[in-house]
Amino acid sequence: MAEKLVITQVKSPIGSSKKQRATLQSLGLGRIGKRVEHPDGEALRGQLHAVRHLLEVMDTREASRKASV
Repeated sequence: MAEKLVITQVKSPIGSSKKQRATLQSLGLGRIGKRVEHPDGEALRGQLHAVRHLLEVMDTREASRKASV
């Protein structure tokens, strides 16, 4: 597993369940384009799985390569 994950919200939560919106909020997201960094772990992976259709997830190495290009 990567040490840290960079999580970007790419879709709107409109039409999502209250539980999914609460998961986004607990991750520190809520608007399209918002980007946060979290340490990788099983609990985080479970949260990401619940809202995977709204997010783009990369490890920090991948994100730094993408930013430098």
